[in-house]
Parts: sequence; C-alpha cells; structure tokens
Amino acid sequence: MTEITNKPPVIGISQGDINGIGLEVIIKTFSEPAMLEVCTPVLFSSGKTIAAYRKFMPPDQFGYNTIPGHEGIAIRKFNLYQCYNEEVIVEPGKSTENGGIYALKSLTAASDALENNRIDALVTAPISKNNTFSEKFPYAGHTQYLDQRFGKGNSLMILVSDDMKVALATEHIPVSEVASALTIEAIIRKLSILIKTLKQDFGIDKPKIAVLGLNPHAGDNGTLGKEEKQIILPALQEAQRQTNAIVIGPFSADGFFGTAVFRNFDAVLAMYHDQGLIPFKQLAFDTGVNFTAGLPVIRTSPDHGTAFDIAGKNQASEESFRAAVFLATDLVKVRKRYAQMTANPLKISARVANQKDE
Repeated sequence: MTEITNKPPVIGISQGDINGIGLEVIIKTFSEPAMLEVCTPVLFSSGKTIAAYRKFMPPDQFGYNTIPGHEGIAIRKFNLYQCYNEEVIVEPGKSTENGGIYALKSLTAASDALENNRIDALVTAPISKNNTFSEKFPYAGHTQYLDQRFGKGNSLMILVSDDMKVALATEHIPVSEVASALTIEAIIRKLSILIKTLKQDFGIDKPKIAVLGLNPHAGDNGTLGKEEKQIILPALQEAQRQTNAIVIGPFSADGFFGTAVFRNFDAVLAMYHDQGLIPFKQLAFDTGVNFTAGLPVIRTSPDHGTAFDIAGKNQASEESFRAAVFLATDLVKVRKRYAQMTANPLKISARVANQKDE
C-alpha cells in the first residue's frame, strides 16, 4: 500500500474482544469525520457484530462501507472487511469463549492483510488473554503473536506519549524470572532495536537513551545487587560503541521518574514491565500508545485492556485508541521517508550538495 503517496495511509483495525470496549472506542473515534482525513480505516469484523454492539450505545454518526475484498477499499471512508458472517452473541462486560474466538478471527484476517501489503499498518483493539490463550494461540497477547509471525524474536514493546517513550527489556514474564532473563546480549539486542526504531520511525538521527537499573538505587554500587555492574553497564557501553547513539545509565528508577529526568532523553529502556509501565501510565494513561517496534510491519494499540467493568456503558474514553491511530499513521509516513532517504545515500548527498551550491 505504501506506494500511494497522495492518499492517506490505509490503517487496518482488529476489533479485539467483542465484549470489551474495543468496538466502542473504534466507533467513537471514527464518528468524528475529520479522522477520515487522517487515514483510511479498514475494520476486520462483521456488520452483525457491529449492529449487536451498537444496541448498547447511544445514537452516533458512525457509518461504514462494506467491502467484498481488499481491492474495494474506499479512500477516506470507514471500510468494513467482513471476516466472518455468522450471528454472534455480544455480551458487553462478560469474558466469554466467543469473545476470544472472534477476537482471533479478526486478528488473523488483519494480520493476513498486513502480511500481504493490503494495509499500511495495524491498530489492535484489546483482547483478553483469559479467553484467547490455547494450544492454537499459545501467546500472552498481541505482541508475542506478531513477533512470532513477523519478527522472529526481534520485537520490542515501546510505550509512546507526547512526553516520553518507554521500552521494555523484558515484557510479560513473572518478576521472579526477570533477573535471569537479563543478559548482556539480550540488553544489547533490545537497545539496538530501540536505536533503529528511533531513527527510522521517529526521525531521531542521534538518539539519547536512558537505561534503568534493576535493583533499588540501581544496585547502590553493588551492595544491593550485581546486575547493574555485571550486565546492564557493560551492555549499554557496548551498545553505545556499536552505534552513534548516546546511551546513559543505569539510573535508579524512582529518582529518574520522580525528578522528571526522563524529559532529557529520547527514550528509556526499563528492565521489566511494571518498572516502565507504572510511571508511564501515571503520566499518560488516557493518551499512551503501545508500539511493537522491531517488526517489518507497523502495529500500535491503545494503552489499556478490555475494561469489561465499563464495557457497554458508554463510559470508555477513545483518546488512547485515537492516539494509536494517529501514531500508526505517522509511523507509516516517517518509515517510508526514512527508507527513501537511506535507499541511495549517494543520491541524497548529491542533492544536498546541489542545494547548497544554489
């Protein structure tokens, strides 16, 4: 899809759990006509499911164009790609087997479209791991599934807001396993992915990255743990040696966020899930976006879950989902521009030189 430069990016959307707030925030986001100037959305769902969910919502301005196939995508309209046709029972607020089944049907169809370049990026609405995890889908969530399908172990979870970007060295694993999962090689790999994505996806030529410690007070010079001295510091030093990025740390997480030092950096690498996500959500709960970096494809999602407790009550805020759509759209444009600039450096250099001569 990216060869089309004069039209908005085509953004695929997976519906998430049909009993969560996914469809609600999707409908609210695209009830605003201006959003169709930002991108051309394609939702992978069914008209019957949308109709069933809308019974629990007040009247809206949401309309859609049903397409028989990917070739029928209407630019600047909301497109519905029917990836199933059967009647589905929608029960907002309940975690059911159906919720998981149809979340995965949508995700699979959207991922197929992404793989075949039918869409430019994918925004995923939340799923519930309780009703999706199985032998057929042995993944903790979207990130692990997409990593297996597209990244082969090279993905990186980054939380993005206007004020900060927080990446995770480890993701959905028990805290008891974090220390053993942290190796010099693993941290270097995550830093390398982070540096690359800051350049190609965010247009930052020489990134400045902060790395957090694992232990309280970043190990306090070895008295509270050895990981900082033996693993984290050597890893960030080697990552800096291998790239032109500035990599500094390890920082004590409490002071780093408490004094807003993060504002001095382009991104932060946290050692484990809650270390990075708690301060991030304190600062950007409604507007934060989850970005799966390191993949050859672009995927974002809102920084919240299915929220069964408020599903079907018209209480869900669409801000984070809207931000995920905006970010996906921006990433498509920036990544394409980066690819063009780096495709033939000699031509770029010559063009810059000619401009200077003029």
